Amino acid sequence: MSLPYFDAAAIEAATPYPKLVAAIGDAFRDGGVAPARHAHDIPTSGGGASTLLLMPSWSDAGHFGVKLATINPANAARDIPTVNGTYVLFDRETATPRAVFDATALTARRTAAASAFAASKLAADDATSLLMIGTGRLSRSLIEAHATTRDISTVRVWGRSPEKAATIANWVRDNITDDAAVATDLDQACGSAHIISAATFATTPLIRGASLHAGVHVDLVGAYSPGMRETDAEVFRRADQVWVDTFEGAESEAGDLLAAIEEGAIELDDVAGDMFELARLAGAARHDAREITVFKSVGTGLEDLAAAILCETG
Repeated sequence: MSLPYFDAAAIEAATPYPKLVAAIGDAFRDGGVAPARHAHDIPTSGGGASTLLLMPSWSDAGHFGVKLATINPANAARDIPTVNGTYVLFDRETATPRAVFDATALTARRTAAASAFAASKLAADDATSLLMIGTGRLSRSLIEAHATTRDISTVRVWGRSPEKAATIANWVRDNITDDAAVATDLDQACGSAHIISAATFATTPLIRGASLHAGVHVDLVGAYSPGMRETDAEVFRRADQVWVDTFEGAESEAGDLLAAIEEGAIELDDVAGDMFELARLAGAARHDAREITVFKSVGTGLEDLAAAILCETG
């Protein structure tokens, strides 16, 4: 049997962000099962390591699936994707495979859509400026997704490589808004953005709580393991609301949140809720325009499943 294969172009065509953001919200609202992902470090010959992730999930929609993904930060220097993998969608009743997907593209789309859905509940209604921290593949996806839930007219891009940041800024000017440029002063950029989205492999803080202004929404996508962090503890100390995608993932993998807890800036009980609760809110989670809100994600298989079902069923 020849299975349908969704490559990056097919996934992008089948998951326009307005539809995918809605599908992600529906998936959490309806509920499902996503066991804690298996993560294994695979040593490389150069002394580093790749991470192998196994992520199954299922729901009452008649499907289940599993993602086999790898992460190798050293690939950035090789100019090849740092995240690679395959996703397989199965029929729940017959356990027969229905389709195979490029997991790299699927992950980028669903991760960005999850952040955008959270921002639709947490960012200020009149947010118009976005700071993108990070210049990897996810940066374009996150900018595009956020621009579907808020009227983003100004984008600044910060990265360790100014050349890569300039490439992203040029892409933004061609696809999102004319007002896009490289940010050279990260603290200053954090202090003027309405939404800050970070997707990096940082192990030391990039976003400082002291630089945040009232009303900002902070979207944290990197720091998917305890040894990583994109923020200092002050970000969480100053936050009026902190939300996570899943408590299970946050408790074991959310590096910046775990560091803030260890440093006494916040307790896990202070977290307002997860995506299941956020999706079931009738309206916005933000209470007033001056609140600082934080969404911390590490990813969950339910997001992959929602994106794969959208691709396969249309």
